[in-house]
Amino acid sequence: MNIEDELFNKYRIDKSKLIKYGFIKDNKNYIYKKNILDDKFTIAVEYNKKIKGKIIEIEFNDEYTNFRRESLGEFSSNIKNEFINLLVDIRTKCATKDSFNFDQTKRINNLIMEKYEVFPEFLWEKFPSYAIYRKTKKWFALIGSVGINKIDKNSDSTTEVEIINLKISPNNINELLNKKGIYEAYHMNKKNWITIILDNTLTDEDIMDYIEESYNLVNK
Repeated sequence: MNIEDELFNKYRIDKSKLIKYGFIKDNKNYIYKKNILDDKFTIAVEYNKKIKGKIIEIEFNDEYTNFRRESLGEFSSNIKNEFINLLVDIRTKCATKDSFNFDQTKRINNLIMEKYEVFPEFLWEKFPSYAIYRKTKKWFALIGSVGINKIDKNSDSTTEVEIINLKISPNNINELLNKKGIYEAYHMNKKNWITIILDNTLTDEDIMDYIEESYNLVNK
């Protein structure tokens, strides 16, 4: 993993903040440049789905790559520190930490925020990956991570998966439990809640339909 990927792993870039920081938009790319070491080098940072950076030696207009070597002298170490310090500053001012690992979890989180104008609340220090969503005092969704054997009685795997718990009409639960990707509620009332695994077994659209039902039930 290179420096950029390591620093921005599990961080989400806010493009509007890039512009405020000083990035220039060029088609789909966002570009930022900073001269360092008495204007002898330029750090060029580019964002297009991910952050990439390079260092240019101004006098020769040539890319300087020695700072990426494992064994560094004092000069290359100084350049590497300048590079890292800039990236950390960009991360601090233009990115937010992603609390979820699964791509579908990230999409569902964004869809919930957009549709219901709520943000995930992380209430438990012992369970930092658990988030609740509520429009009033009542939760209508909970996202968390568990070993798959905790929700799937036929599995011996302890591999962690991300799930969402939703409130469903008791009349519909038995039918839903026959669908792949839907399970009895984990750590919630099984008569009124279900657990859905967020691994793309169900489409985002189907999950959002169940979220809407849950939202309507808890906000009556």
